Amino acid sequence: MEVPLNPIGREEIHRLESILLFATLFRPEVIELIKDPAERLTWVDSLAVAAGAIAREKAGMTVREIAEELGRTEATIRKHLKGETKAGQLVRETYELIKQGKLDELVKNVEVLAKGGQVIALEEYEKLKREKEELEEKVKALEGENREFKAKVENVRKILGDALERIREIEKLL
Repeated sequence: MEVPLNPIGREEIHRLESILLFATLFRPEVIELIKDPAERLTWVDSLAVAAGAIAREKAGMTVREIAEELGRTEATIRKHLKGETKAGQLVRETYELIKQGKLDELVKNVEVLAKGGQVIALEEYEKLKREKEELEEKVKALEGENREFKAKVENVRKILGDALERIREIEKLL
């Protein structure tokens, strides 16, 4: 995938912005941050603004131009660009990883599973899948133990029933 690290023109700016946002959103630490529905919208918005700001900065736009285009204050844009916000730091780190040629590495670990509105990284999905398989094995083992226990209880009932019959026979004889 061709990533315009120093974009020229709107199309390249938007492509870099989209790649930065996507790759940042699906980093494991960001997925953890956006799990809380109350925080999700704020995080996604902040990451989108930071991605837009950094993409435009790389295209040579001024802070004022970026602020006008993104509809944010110059102070907000500066904070994102300087990494004074967590969103700015995360997007900047993503940019550096992409610059080092690690975009495929960032993206290959991400398989989006939209189930019930939840987004899960492949890494998390695999962990949950292993846990599920382990729990299923434990359930099978417990079901086997339960069958054995029921068989033993039934055997004890039979022995007690036989003993009770003998006691009744002895009582009749007495």
